[in-house]
Amino acid sequence: MTRKISYLLVVAALTLCSCACSKTDDIDNPTPGPVASLRADSVFVNGTYVTSGASITNLPLSPVSVRIKFNAAINVDSMNTAYVYFNGRAAQNYTYTGDSKDATVLNITTNVALASSFETWKFNIAEGRYLGGKVKSSYTCTLSAREKTDPVFPEISNDSLMTLVQHQTFKYFWDYAHPTSGLARERLNSGNTVTTGGSGFGFMAILVGIERGFITRQEGLDRFTKIVNFLTNKADKFHGAYSHWLNGETGKAQAFSTNDNGGDLVETSFLIQGLLAVKEYFKNGVSAEEIALCSNIQTLWENVEWDWYRQGDQNVLYWHWSPDKGWAMNMKIQGWNEGLITYVLAAASPTHSIPKTVYDQGWARNGNMRNGRQYYNITLPLGENLGGPMFFAHYSFLGLNPNKISDQYANYWEQNVAHAKINHSYCVANPKGYLGYSESCWGLSASDIPNGYTASSPTNDRGTIAPTAALSSFPYTPTESLAAMRYFYYIHGDKMLGTYGFKDALCLSQGWYASSFLAIDQGPIVVMIENYRTQKIWNLFMQNTDIQNGLQKLGFTVTP
Repeated sequence: MTRKISYLLVVAALTLCSCACSKTDDIDNPTPGPVASLRADSVFVNGTYVTSGASITNLPLSPVSVRIKFNAAINVDSMNTAYVYFNGRAAQNYTYTGDSKDATVLNITTNVALASSFETWKFNIAEGRYLGGKVKSSYTCTLSAREKTDPVFPEISNDSLMTLVQHQTFKYFWDYAHPTSGLARERLNSGNTVTTGGSGFGFMAILVGIERGFITRQEGLDRFTKIVNFLTNKADKFHGAYSHWLNGETGKAQAFSTNDNGGDLVETSFLIQGLLAVKEYFKNGVSAEEIALCSNIQTLWENVEWDWYRQGDQNVLYWHWSPDKGWAMNMKIQGWNEGLITYVLAAASPTHSIPKTVYDQGWARNGNMRNGRQYYNITLPLGENLGGPMFFAHYSFLGLNPNKISDQYANYWEQNVAHAKINHSYCVANPKGYLGYSESCWGLSASDIPNGYTASSPTNDRGTIAPTAALSSFPYTPTESLAAMRYFYYIHGDKMLGTYGFKDALCLSQGWYASSFLAIDQGPIVVMIENYRTQKIWNLFMQNTDIQNGLQKLGFTVTP
């Protein structure tokens, strides 16, 4: 009996233990029930159907609404914002609801708006267990805002806007000039480094400043006298030519690259082009100071040994020569690029001239600089495919009037108009799909870019627009250039217009605006707008007797 009772007690205990163990196992390892397999069958952003991996652009600057329709009913109460989310400012900052009429729908509205031009977010649906089921396929799309169109500045007349841009940009050469030499600093914050070519552009910009009443004639004369004295008495010269960069305090040459520490004939050309325009401006002056300035400029001009840069008697000009590196750069000046002015000046020199064969064989390459192909139904007479960077149509033509000259190779007005229109047409077509390119936002030329510098062109398009490209093309594309000026000012002026005019560049695909100003980009803006308005700088340069003789020597036809 005792054994039976003990046995029953043991059985009872084991039974209780078994029941307890079974209950514990049920808690720790619940029996899984059926789980719905979910997928996003369709996604609509602001009412537009968007497939996974796609992009939707031109969204209004307002909160974004997303409607997701799943393949089966969802449980909105088990939503997890870590799995359905935006990046950027929106992140998980949105409101979500179900749909009272359709249990398969999830509605999302962001609590913040796409607030700035071309602001971009990504919207994501991740795989995972939520919404009452298991989402088995991910989804992503890119959302980009349209551009703001509200003007950031009050409307003014187009004529007033041109003057405003010229005046503001002129300040780079007036207020920011090197205090000792008066020459133009290479770029903002370049210290004592001044640029010879950029200074030549600046000389013509200062002439515009006198004509527009930004400064007086006497103020301009005083500045030019300081500059010419520095170039005469302090600046290093290499067979009469100047280096690309100088120290604005000492006048010593500063190396542009390892072997480029001596004369730079092309940069010297830009400098002389500007000096000859100054000479023509003051040549009829009656004061002793004006007479002395013109005489000293003539001496600098006559001292440049253009023929030395033939490297002997070769029928081509060379870009560089250094007293310790010699001809190590060995870079021929050959068309088509910015170097036409170099050959015109070399032929025009009253003391160190070159024969026409150097122009024909060296610059024109016996006609091989011709192009003749069509791009966007526009025939391009000269140069590389699609024209190259826009500065080719600017630097030589700040003084040379392309509307007046032609030769056996091209009509230079047709060349530059075609170049500018092709550049504009390429930006409108925007084959690489960069944000912002349009009828108004155009212009590819040498400029700063995000994390660097490059000579942008249709064949080297990095998504960066340089205002100098469009604005310095005013004579060639007045309608397109005016649209660009208004765009840069009214739409992006709060970010682009600074102390010294428009900043160097903008890349809207990266939301990037340059903080820089460069002499070689600012100068052509002032000068070419003036050439469009009055042809003042063209008229000054083209009236120079030496230039007329040089053009005749090279076989140019010059129309009155």
